Amino acid sequence: MEKYLTDRLYYTDPFMHEFDACVLSVATQAGTAAIVLDRSAFYPTSGGQIFDTGWLEMPGARLRVREVVENESTGEVLHIVEDDAAVPSAGSTVRGSIDAERRRDHMQQHSGQHVLSAAFEKLHGFATVSFHMGDESCTIDLAAGAVTPDQLRAAERLANEVIAEDRPVEIRFVTPDEARIMGVRKIPAAERDKLRLIDIRDFDLNACGGTHVRSTGQIGNIQLRKTEKVRQGVRVEFVCGLRAVVTARRDFETLTEAAALFSTHIWEVPQQIRKSQDEIKVAQKAQHRMLEEVAELQAERLVESAEERGAQQLVVHYFADRDLNFIKMLAQKLTQSPNIVALLACGGAQPSLVFAQTPGLANDMGALMKQATQVLGTRGGGNRDMAQGGAPDGQRAETALAEAAEAIQ
Repeated sequence: MEKYLTDRLYYTDPFMHEFDACVLSVATQAGTAAIVLDRSAFYPTSGGQIFDTGWLEMPGARLRVREVVENESTGEVLHIVEDDAAVPSAGSTVRGSIDAERRRDHMQQHSGQHVLSAAFEKLHGFATVSFHMGDESCTIDLAAGAVTPDQLRAAERLANEVIAEDRPVEIRFVTPDEARIMGVRKIPAAERDKLRLIDIRDFDLNACGGTHVRSTGQIGNIQLRKTEKVRQGVRVEFVCGLRAVVTARRDFETLTEAAALFSTHIWEVPQQIRKSQDEIKVAQKAQHRMLEEVAELQAERLVESAEERGAQQLVVHYFADRDLNFIKMLAQKLTQSPNIVALLACGGAQPSLVFAQTPGLANDMGALMKQATQVLGTRGGGNRDMAQGGAPDGQRAETALAEAAEAIQ
């Protein structure tokens, strides 16, 4: 094991929540102070595990440790606290207190990761490439092209069987050569005199500097969540212990609420959602057909009342209560008639413009739209025969229609 400037108390006793230490140095910057101690039970972010929080106490003051980081070049553990008059001076003594609930959560997640990674490797030969612990869930990246649902279920079941067996979890210190002989799952590339091993009895042996439980039963349980393809393989999201209980409760309450909305059992929610989706698709198709009929009728009336502009017929109309999809559909219907130039706009939640013409006419709808949107300060585009763009509001969309109409000769 490496000799650090700060003695890592969690290396040998991850259940130590309180300790006394001497302040080696204090550095202040941007409203915070970084305190270095000669010994510490606070875990700094490293190896995929996030930092501990807690307090540093001294006579007359109690400082909140909001972050803990490691200076890898010096071996210092930096305890980040708010900078105020109570910051201790070098040489003074403080008492550290770890947030025990947060530490327990981190031990459950990290130990659970070891069990889960070993399960994937033993069952399917999938090595763990990386591990990340988040505030709500954790992930491992597996060196695999794909992971099937059956493989996920099998790994989850084996991991939870190991937890139920309450196997001892021990800390061991060995040389790298000894570790290779012992069959350690993954040996760090960095050269070290001693490696810290986490030994899950007769199941997994892995080099790790994190905090872990005393036996697998303290992990509680492991629940696999979602998977996704990533550059280096397949990412598996999971939660362990009390975090898994909270997640399961939230899932249950969400499903219960969804089931109540559908007046069904929670197990039938997916079936009800699929049924609703099918009904929505049918309704959308019916609505689309209806809109097409309305657009056709509207197009006939607008063509009848169109203004003659030389050899062209000009349609200019603003629809306060229609949307962009409708005026695009209407423009397509209108321009099926010969020699039509249609300048349309809509209001509503997304005021828009659509300029269109019967293919082959001499106007350039794309250029006309570009000119209009430059004046409006919005964006738009298209080709010679059809273009669309946005408008800040309905009133300015109407004004833009009038100005565009003047450009049609």
